[in-house]
Amino acid sequence: MGRNTRKRRTPLATKIVAGAAALAVGGGGLVWANFYASAHEEHGGHNRTRSAAAQVATIDCPDVGQQIRDVPDRARGEVDGELATMDSQITDAYQRLATTRRAQAGDAQFVGNSILGPLKERRKAIIDRIQLEINRAGGRADDDLDELAGCQGRPADQTQNGGGQNGGDGQSGGDGQDGGNQNGDGQNQDDNGNGVAGPVADDFIDINDVQPNSRNSRNGLAANGDGGSTGTFTTECGVNENNLFNSDNLIAAPGVDNGAHHTHDYVGNQDNDAFSSDQDLAAADTSCQNQGDKSTYYWPVLRLQDGTQEFDAGDQGGGAEGNIGKILKPAQAEIKFVGSRQGDVVAMPKFLRVITGDAKSFTNGDANANTSWSCSGFEDRQVTDKYPLCPEGSQVLRTINFQSCWDGQNIDSANHRDHMAFVQEDGSCANGFQAVPQLQIRLAYDIPAPTVENGQVQNPYAVDSFPEQLHKPITDHNDFINVMDEDLMNEVVDCINRGEDCR
Repeated sequence: MGRNTRKRRTPLATKIVAGAAALAVGGGGLVWANFYASAHEEHGGHNRTRSAAAQVATIDCPDVGQQIRDVPDRARGEVDGELATMDSQITDAYQRLATTRRAQAGDAQFVGNSILGPLKERRKAIIDRIQLEINRAGGRADDDLDELAGCQGRPADQTQNGGGQNGGDGQSGGDGQDGGNQNGDGQNQDDNGNGVAGPVADDFIDINDVQPNSRNSRNGLAANGDGGSTGTFTTECGVNENNLFNSDNLIAAPGVDNGAHHTHDYVGNQDNDAFSSDQDLAAADTSCQNQGDKSTYYWPVLRLQDGTQEFDAGDQGGGAEGNIGKILKPAQAEIKFVGSRQGDVVAMPKFLRVITGDAKSFTNGDANANTSWSCSGFEDRQVTDKYPLCPEGSQVLRTINFQSCWDGQNIDSANHRDHMAFVQEDGSCANGFQAVPQLQIRLAYDIPAPTVENGQVQNPYAVDSFPEQLHKPITDHNDFINVMDEDLMNEVVDCINRGEDCR
């Protein structure tokens, strides 16, 4: 179905081939699922996922990459390489966790002494090198980064709130351990190789059970309204008819093969992979009807877990990391830029990078989460942490309103977030940030509703995710790099500020 192409060139950052179950640059957690409690099973010719998830053990590591604020440009490559090495360390810890269940069952301290303790020491060594590299390049590294070295074990249903991470001392490994129901040395025949057990029945909700206007996230509010700059600019870029897929993330993990650990759907720019330079993006073809828009718009694919063997069934980022089933392209992809109800907007700089949402929000918490799931015909009912079950004839909707407050200086930042911010409740930008056109993406899918019965879900759909995130709906996210030419960006701004609807 798809193509997964990468250039063969020397990247700016150290090229890292990420491990089979490693996470994105900077941290996160890894899981091993007890498939007797929450298993991906073949049953009656269909895939079923049990709803009980209490026996899933997780290694939860603080997200170091999100805590780094001051990285001089000449140290970015070295820091990216160190963070990728940290991912490999977590991968090794995951593999040990997944293959030592008998030892864990016989020794309550095994995880703490044999996995979490050594992992903490290795992470501390990497953090020390990151601090040294930042300081050598003229920056000032945070002395408190050492506190992020420790990881903890916990049940997978114990999520973080508000983005807080507890570095811990790395020595308490009892959380979430239960080796009593394991088969052999911890591997069940239904395990796809990564211990992925989601989604489960509790991850779904009937759209009729969602209260209207009940979305309670402070992130992702619409910037536009009745006042200010009321125009819109819609760009038509298709639904990935060219089958451009890969598991890279040029923004979060440049120069890293499989830096996303899940497969992305791309529209717009046709030369986006981990090794694309700004010059590559500017020279690329585009799927957008307006050829002046070479921006890249991408998001994790949705899959129907129906047993389909996709083109990436054996690949990293695909089936080898628990992202299984039929890839579902959107039936429609609406990409629109809107204004600010507080006044005029200014132009985005070329090559501005924006990540919205948090692919690791299941373990990181909801501080950076930005999700809105709904069904066509029910769009006053938006849900952030459940997949909607839509009635027949209604499409599943993913809606994302990006950050639209810019610091006025930078096209990116060390943690890929600080240079952009969400609007406040009144649509204004805080801290002296400037309003730029807000990107709003609405994806509509034709998906047969899964059957949820007796605590089980049959043929579920799910967003691709890092292995430890269990395909939770709150991990949905979107990415954007502005590669509009100057004339087109000026047209977008003028149209919005004049109150016109343009294409």
